[in-house]
Amino acid sequence: MARRRKGLDVHGWIVLDKPLDMTSTQAVSAVRRIFNAKKAGHAGTLDPLASGLLPIALGEATKTVPFAVEGEKIYRFTVKWGERTDTLDTEGEIVATSDVRPDRAAIEAALAGFIGDIEQVPPVYSAIKVDGERAYDLARDGEAVELEARQVHVSALSLMDCPSPDMAVLEMRCGKGVYVRSLARDLAFALGTEGHVAALRRIRVGRFDEAESTRLDVLEEMAHKGAASEALLPVQTALDDIPALAVTEEEAFQLKQGRSIVLLPRQAQELKTQRRPLSIAGRDCSFSALATCKDQAVAIGDARAGKFQPWRVFNLTP
Repeated sequence: MARRRKGLDVHGWIVLDKPLDMTSTQAVSAVRRIFNAKKAGHAGTLDPLASGLLPIALGEATKTVPFAVEGEKIYRFTVKWGERTDTLDTEGEIVATSDVRPDRAAIEAALAGFIGDIEQVPPVYSAIKVDGERAYDLARDGEAVELEARQVHVSALSLMDCPSPDMAVLEMRCGKGVYVRSLARDLAFALGTEGHVAALRRIRVGRFDEAESTRLDVLEEMAHKGAASEALLPVQTALDDIPALAVTEEEAFQLKQGRSIVLLPRQAQELKTQRRPLSIAGRDCSFSALATCKDQAVAIGDARAGKFQPWRVFNLTP
């Protein structure tokens, strides 16, 4: 007989402003403990040396994590010129130096080469698996790690400030899989110098914005007052990329049973006009929509041939 998972049925998103020196796993555990939630997960790892947005899903919201992971991210980071470390951040040992310090004009001119679809070799100190082992584990054991370049997409990259000749503050909007540390390394190479990331902060993940984030200490204080639920965002918050379909209570009941419902011609046409190419975790979601009843998520399904067939159902009670 399977053990029943302890905790409460808590559903929704917490947009955590993760502090420095905390892993994403530790952050999820802390939030789960505050809510005593049965289930929790996060939308995109944030390194211990990085701060900022870490959306954490509780309960049924974990079913929408892939949609949040696929969303665009915005990072603000500081590059320190003249030194490259083995980890490409402040944690590692210096492995190369340079006397070259690029000026503002040179930096801005070089940025254009890092916008759009670019080839990027991930850092050897990363979670990518090589022959079943994490690259960072192999690197820490002193083994030579060679990772292949992969294509990633950078939508925007701009220079925000040059507080000193040694430092440059940049902001990047990008898709999934972009490594800020690799970009800092490659940008430095393009400028004829060395460099590493001295500070990193994520300020947006998909539709989750810095303005709605909550610090862990604030969330703990809210919990002591019995008000932690005020920081919870609805389960469907991560699903802004797909159309919404309002359904009746009877239709909601059918969908929760895994049965399809017939769309009105007007509904089918509206969903068709909102359709756009979308792939989530390898699944074609171009025909997908979110069915809601009284503003509560019911199911994600595909609208085809005048019918709506659910493929992800939410077990929420009104």
